[in-house]
Amino acid sequence: MLEIDEAIDIVSKDNDIYVLVITGEGEKAFVAGADISEMKDMNVFEAREFAKLGNNVFRKIESLEKPVIAAVNGFALGGGCELSLSCDIRLASENAKFGQPEVTLGITPGFGGTQRLARVVGAPKAKELIYTGNMITAEEALRIGLVNKVVPQDKLMEETMNMANKIANNAPIAVKLCKAAINKGMQCDINTAVNYECEVFAQCFASSDQKDAMGAFVEKRKLEGFNNK
Repeated sequence: MLEIDEAIDIVSKDNDIYVLVITGEGEKAFVAGADISEMKDMNVFEAREFAKLGNNVFRKIESLEKPVIAAVNGFALGGGCELSLSCDIRLASENAKFGQPEVTLGITPGFGGTQRLARVVGAPKAKELIYTGNMITAEEALRIGLVNKVVPQDKLMEETMNMANKIANNAPIAVKLCKAAINKGMQCDINTAVNYECEVFAQCFASSDQKDAMGAFVEKRKLEGFNNK
């Protein structure tokens, strides 16, 4: 968790990185969950600090100005499902499995699962998954809107990088402000949300990227790329 936290800080400060991809190693698991043997003897104070650490790191991912894609290549259970939920977009391999099995171990989800899952798939479906602890397939995850796309295992990273590159080729400032507007709008009333959208829309017109892109469009010439300015 601390290594992820450090990596997010590095990505945040690197202006040459436009999109972040998070995936697991190999084909078996994205993240199979926390180490139960490490957790089982925690007291209330230690458990609270552990949950705070996880929530702080996942909020940092969610709040990162740059888009984050989860390439889910196998089991995404417990904290693994919660990690994927903190990302903007989720692509899954056909062998991926998702679940929040915490209640089968006598605990609740602790890294944002009770909050983000309900926001992504709706409260009734989130309650079903969390109360039962059921594990679902990638196809079921796609059906309920938990993932954006399901692809063969051997095509997962290719599809992910294609999407990442498509995003990275768009105006970085505009993409950043789109993410900020969507995230803020999901947490407030519609009047506040559309007012915020007006603000970020207006801010785009202070960028050279907007001037260059619209100029190229009007003049019917190919834009050679964005300056992120």
